[in-house]
Order: sequence, then structure tokens, then C-alpha cells
Amino acid sequence: MEHSNKYIFIYAIIMVVVVAVSLSVVAVQLKPAQEDNIRIEKMQNILTSVNVPIAEVPKKEVIEVYHKYITSAIGININGDVVETNADKVFAVDLANELKKKPEQQILPVFFATLDNGDTAYVVPLRGKGLWGPVWGYISFKTDFNTVLGTMFDHKGETPGLGAEINQAWFMDPFKGKTIYDKDGKFTSIQIVKGGAPDDDPHGVDAISGGTITSKGVEKMIFDNLSSYQAFINKTKKQ
Repeated sequence: MEHSNKYIFIYAIIMVVVVAVSLSVVAVQLKPAQEDNIRIEKMQNILTSVNVPIAEVPKKEVIEVYHKYITSAIGININGDVVETNADKVFAVDLANELKKKPEQQILPVFFATLDNGDTAYVVPLRGKGLWGPVWGYISFKTDFNTVLGTMFDHKGETPGLGAEINQAWFMDPFKGKTIYDKDGKFTSIQIVKGGAPDDDPHGVDAISGGTITSKGVEKMIFDNLSSYQAFINKTKKQ
């Protein structure tokens, strides 16, 4: 039996509506799980930056480990003033969105970690641009807020085998022990050196061979983001 064009048209509309509603229902049902995964991944990244071995920790235990080490968090402004003390609200800050605002309107997170030896470490989020898209991460500092304790970098679409290597331990580990101020207290940040940094360079690490643009993107990311924290770091050191 042949169907009229009207029948086919109505049938097509009904099927489109049914599929759209089904997809919407599935999306709504999956959203809490997706948000939970994003939250846990963020916790894993922060813990990685303070050298907490997290790879073998079951997903359901990550939150407990996070709260064991990350004991508080604050949000500051460009002047180094504390503008948010609720740790949950600070954790929820999306740095990508904050960096779109005027500097004086930004809320910049600072996470405080208590290490196994009792020392306090400071963790700062990072966001920048690589060769093909955004790069991001976290950098942590020892109690002097100068010496790098650890880092965590990641990317959206850098070149496999080249710029994508920023999230590998062999690239991140050399940042440990580097300093962001010189002996006179001048802010130097960290330089990522093409061809390799001298072994005795306290502020330099090796760039990725063949991934110079991504390496420089990470360098600029660190400099730009840490520049916004200078007032807070100076206030912290005077306390």
C-alpha cells in the first residue's frame, strides 16, 4: 500500500520528535555522571601537581584523597585581596571564563595543600593557548611560594608525539625545583628553552623537540597566569 506524501511527512516529524526527546532524556540522565567525572578529573589534576600518586587510586576514593591533601582554597583578585573563602565555590571557578573578564573582575583560585611532611604548598591553576587549541594545568609551589613543587599540564588538540607531550612526566618533572624569582626577588617565571636549558639554570627547562610553539605556549601560560598572582604572592611572603 502506498502512503501519501502527507502521511510520510507526519511520520517523519513524529520520528524526529521522538528521537529528539529520547536524546534529551539521555543527556539529562547522563549529565550528573558527566559533571562528577569532570569534578574528579579536576581533583586528580590538582593532586598530580603536588606529586600525590593518584593513578592507581580508585575513582570512588579520589574525593577522600583530595580532601586529605587539599585542606583549603581561596579566591583572590588582581590586587591580592581575598574575595572568596568558600572552598567549594573556589573549586567551581572556571578559569577559562574568568580570563575572559577584565582583570579587576577576575576571581583567581589558590589551593592550599598539606603535604605528608606537614609543609604547606600552594597550587595555582593555569590556562593558555597552544598550537591548535587551549592548554591548561596546575603549578604548585613549596612554602616559599617560589620553588616549584610540581606541575600538571594538558591540552585539547596538540600534535601527537610533539606538542601533545606536555602531559608526559618526562616534560613535567624537570619543572620541579625550578624557581620563579631570581636571587634579587625579581619575577622571572619559567623559561622553556628550545635546544635545552643549561643544567644549572634555576628558571629554565627543555622545550619539546619539534613542539616549539606548544612549548612557548606553555611558557607564556605560566608567565601570564603567575603575573596575575604577584600581588598575592608578595603579601603572602610578608606574613
